[in-house]
Amino acid sequence: MLEVGQSAPEFKLQSTSGETISLADYRGKNIVLYFYPKDMTPGCTTEACDFRDNHSKFAEVNTVVLGISPDPVEDHQKFTEKHELPFPLLADTEHEVAEAYGVWQLKKNFGKEYMGIVRSTFVIDQNGKIAKIWPKVKVEGHVQEVYDFIKESLS
Repeated sequence: MLEVGQSAPEFKLQSTSGETISLADYRGKNIVLYFYPKDMTPGCTTEACDFRDNHSKFAEVNTVVLGISPDPVEDHQKFTEKHELPFPLLADTEHEVAEAYGVWQLKKNFGKEYMGIVRSTFVIDQNGKIAKIWPKVKVEGHVQEVYDFIKESLS
């Protein structure tokens, strides 16, 4: 598992805009890297819309938001358009980045076991170090908690 103070694992993934985005592209800014299971599902929609509704507040504290799930770019584009998301969603279809961040885990649902994303958020500081980790995120109130941490600790 990753720990606060470690360098965040680097990656390159395709985004909703079709361009390839890497963590290094945002050096000098704080990054909210949030992993979520699936586009268009209730919890993931609520979380994405909460980040959308607070997007300008994050920008004011020199912070970008990036969402990552195993969904393909086409699904991300539909999700982004439907909910007018102002930040990139990244397609981790081979779940390599999710594995590097330790969020690709065994899950249980209705008696079935399967591998999938455990909803988690990482705040990465301007120098590429992990500043905070929220494993097993509960959506309600989470975005405000992330913003408060950045405002108090990184701005």
